[in-house]
Amino acid sequence: MEDEAAAQTAETKNNQPEAAEPENAKAEQPEAEVPADAAQEALKSDEELITQAAAAPKPDILTAEEDNEPYEPTDIFAWANNLYQYKDQLTYELFLVNKNNVMYSMKLSDDLKKQLPELFLTNILDFILNGAAEGLVVRGFEEAEAEDNVLQRTRWKNVDKLVEVMHWIRTQEQEIGPFIEEEHDLKRQKAIMLRGSHPSMPQPFYVIKALPRSQMMKGDGAWMINGKVFQPFKDTVAFKVPADNQLMVVGQDLFVFSQPKLKTLFGYDAKKNSIAAKKAQEIIEKFDLSFAEGEDLQTMIKGNKPLINKLQKLEITEEITKDKILDHGEELDVALMTDERGAIIIENPKDLTKFLNLVNDDYIESNLTGIRYEVQKKRELKPPKETDM
Repeated sequence: MEDEAAAQTAETKNNQPEAAEPENAKAEQPEAEVPADAAQEALKSDEELITQAAAAPKPDILTAEEDNEPYEPTDIFAWANNLYQYKDQLTYELFLVNKNNVMYSMKLSDDLKKQLPELFLTNILDFILNGAAEGLVVRGFEEAEAEDNVLQRTRWKNVDKLVEVMHWIRTQEQEIGPFIEEEHDLKRQKAIMLRGSHPSMPQPFYVIKALPRSQMMKGDGAWMINGKVFQPFKDTVAFKVPADNQLMVVGQDLFVFSQPKLKTLFGYDAKKNSIAAKKAQEIIEKFDLSFAEGEDLQTMIKGNKPLINKLQKLEITEEITKDKILDHGEELDVALMTDERGAIIIENPKDLTKFLNLVNDDYIESNLTGIRYEVQKKRELKPPKETDM
């Protein structure tokens, strides 16, 4: 079944128009007719959609063109200025994102469409344009912590779970079915995404907001007021779109107005990832490591929470050398393999964990019992002070 789904996905991609055109072309057509196969797709359960996505090219692996594309930071002030002149002519589309990062399209009434600019865009434009006059600074996560009058950004491809979402909307949109409450359950949706586009824009932008469960209403026990009369909330599901600015994707950049929301929605801790990347670079410069083809240290730690957490406490001192690590590993029976050049072989995350534990001296053998331990937390024992005596 997986081969069949992958073949269908490949055939669908081959029949699509050239990559640079679809999203701009779509902006010129306010409402496209839903094809019959998309209607059938809507009847599928979450599990079927997830299986289908797994059979397609992996979302966390970018195409060769995207991966090799030189990074050009977005001038967010110029972008906001250009957008402001035709903000009333933008085409808006809404999508829901569930806990598995599967997406659903949303059909909106005309009254709701009128509310979209105020709910999703106006506050962001005000923040950027007013900030430009007040000295707002844009910085990467690697450069500084969040602070007043600073807008943080990172490349969206650095956030693995967001890459999955962007993969859906950029390359698998034909597989996004409409949201149906009876099948998909509003309380399983974690985010709402707005796509804004205009023929004059080279590419669309995306605004993402979390959907807190506390602001969802459905089922028994929910009441509504009709005039002066309280009535049960029958056959109705409701939620409120948060008013605050949270996340926005423009070009290759993810602009983060709320760092906690980035961590909540996509599990990305900017500070931890930044520290892990720097420690990984130190390791690359100091030690000779050998990885399988297509692997390296940075890709192996990417998205791996235990390894990212382990790198937070790593201390790389001058005394620690490759030979000492190899000898210490043999003594503790956690030996590492080397290749013909003498480089330490790292085949998988398990090997990398073993290597990092040795570098950080996280293995110890008890002189009392002879039992070997992996130390989870260390506190250096210091000689007692004279006052303590």
